Amino acid sequence: MSDIHNPDAHISAGHPKSSPDQIRAGHPKSGPANGDVIIDCNLHELYYGQFKAVRDTHIPIRKNKITAFIGPSGCGKSTVLRCLNRMNDLVRGFRFDGHVHFQGRNIYDRSIDPVAVRRHIGMVFQQPNPFNMSIYNNVAFGLRLNGYKGSIAERVEQALRRAALWDEVKDKLKQNGLSLSGGQQQRLCIARAVATEPKVLLMDEPCSALDPIATRRIEELMTELKQRFTIAIVTHNLQQAQRVADETGFLYVDTTQGGRTGYLVEYGSSQQIFQDPREEPTKQYIRGEFS
Repeated sequence: MSDIHNPDAHISAGHPKSSPDQIRAGHPKSGPANGDVIIDCNLHELYYGQFKAVRDTHIPIRKNKITAFIGPSGCGKSTVLRCLNRMNDLVRGFRFDGHVHFQGRNIYDRSIDPVAVRRHIGMVFQQPNPFNMSIYNNVAFGLRLNGYKGSIAERVEQALRRAALWDEVKDKLKQNGLSLSGGQQQRLCIARAVATEPKVLLMDEPCSALDPIATRRIEELMTELKQRFTIAIVTHNLQQAQRVADETGFLYVDTTQGGRTGYLVEYGSSQQIFQDPREEPTKQYIRGEFS
């Protein structure tokens, strides 16, 4: 299996089961210039078995920016996010027509190891999920798994500092990570994710289970982390997207075929999406007419 960063790896465009001439070009409905795009996600049709979950969604993720996916429940926000590091591979019946290019390489090419993809594109989930082990070993876990040869202790401290958790736990690194508060556990998970130095950090509603104080700390942390990492976030909290995201994609649900298929309605700078949306469904969602 090829590492995603191997310059000699041959990466062809499109889904691995599709030939290049079967892959159609796609463009976002609107949005900023595509300069400095680190992930180009273009999903024409995405299925779980016979269920079409997403269609016509093209979102470019730009380097050192925070991109938010917003929209009502069932519109495919998390499905799109999980495409970005092949987490959907773990779902039976998953397939799609389109491409996801990371730094110009198709991460769904047969030569690419999904584990290598996730090494460069990390993820933080909705519910804090620290392992049942010490705080130190939680952060060191990925380093050991990947055979890191440097000082693990230094990288653990660095990651905890980046997650704004070091001062709170430096004297209790041997304590179980599950002993921390919910907000601290989520920052521990962020520390674990950034310890391996990914290029991109995906966050699937990382604050939905947290109180307002912990939520504010995570939002401040995201703003700090984007100086070093690229972040994509799914959120149901419109105010959160306005506060932290540089760019926003609004997804909606198509029910005209009798099912529920998510699709991208509009994508652009967060300022434009929230202050001057172009599409009527976006305007209605921003006004709070549905959720």
